[in-house]
Amino acid sequence: MYNTRLDGLTEYPFQRLAALLNGITPPASQLVMSIGEPQHAPPALLHQALTQNPEGWGKYPLNAGTPEYRAAVAAWCARRFGLPAGFLDAEKHILPVAGSREALFMAAQLCVPPTKSGKTPAVLMPNPFYQVYFGAAVMNAADPIFVPATKDTDFLPDYSAVARADLERAAMAYLCTPANPQGTVAGLEVLKDAIRLARKHDFVLVSDECYSEIYTGAPPAGALEACAALGEGLANVLVFNSLSKRSSAPGLRAGFVAGDEKLIAQFSKLRAHGGAVVPVPVLAAATALWCDETHVEENRALYRAKFDDAAGIFGSTFGFYRPAGGFFLWLDVGDGEAATQKLWRDAGVKVLPGGYLARATSGANPGQPYIRVALVHGRDKTKDALLRMKTCLEKQ
Repeated sequence: MYNTRLDGLTEYPFQRLAALLNGITPPASQLVMSIGEPQHAPPALLHQALTQNPEGWGKYPLNAGTPEYRAAVAAWCARRFGLPAGFLDAEKHILPVAGSREALFMAAQLCVPPTKSGKTPAVLMPNPFYQVYFGAAVMNAADPIFVPATKDTDFLPDYSAVARADLERAAMAYLCTPANPQGTVAGLEVLKDAIRLARKHDFVLVSDECYSEIYTGAPPAGALEACAALGEGLANVLVFNSLSKRSSAPGLRAGFVAGDEKLIAQFSKLRAHGGAVVPVPVLAAATALWCDETHVEENRALYRAKFDDAAGIFGSTFGFYRPAGGFFLWLDVGDGEAATQKLWRDAGVKVLPGGYLARATSGANPGQPYIRVALVHGRDKTKDALLRMKTCLEKQ
């Protein structure tokens, strides 16, 4: 006996990748560029902060976290997004989470009702998308509705183009900005339009902003900023962020959800029954990281340098473009699976087929021609891998 909704889940992309490459013997020199796990060294500040609160390991973590952590997050959000004084209340609008992945999954448990407008609820998501969105919809008995996020739409989903009947039964919509995998940034007006649409049709806009601090030009706008610009509070909006990419600390499992006061209260209630909470020493270290920008600027500079290298290597080949945010390349190689096998066999570089991050609609998978390349290693290793990739892909 088990929850048969699990049958609706496909294999996770990295499991599919392992199956695709099974039996292929790569060269001795290998580099994995498929997994988006930051490999930059975490800041020394993190190690120092973790050792300063040993007594915290002897305490159960608090569901709401510490006042210091919530205050640090509120202050960071205010600085980063230019929020008016008092717009974000640390006691009402913020909840710490154990990284953004689990919290983004739990968001569907929070937001998806048994029915919406008398019908099966729907969850809107971009296509391609982060696989957690799909899993969250399926496991909460909602219909996933895949909205194109392709070159034709500037790699962003246009939720206003969704059929009215589906908007009326939508319980939530995921929006990733900067986008994974394409690196596209939703501008302030795009975010404002998405919030207006969510309020008009009474669904929750879930803004996944975990790549917000990895950018090449101007800092990306955020949904909190858009809410402040609209001047109508935080209704129908939840924003997720973490220290995994910002501070190269994916193992810390520390982030936050901020937004609608009523939803935050219900999120806290939900997590009290089954969600992972963040240990006190981890919260103390995370508090220190949210208060420091020096290490973030150094981290961002290293990513920028790697994108400089990528631009010099690829030029305009394979549809290369420099993404506005995030740390992925989204390269058009014609057949993502075939290119992935070739790169592993001939160059010892492991990437991810774009089709594994998308679903076929109207007979076509929008990710099929692409590969996703994660620029997460050091600069020298990354440059070497990119040079090998280009040489390999250009060979017939």
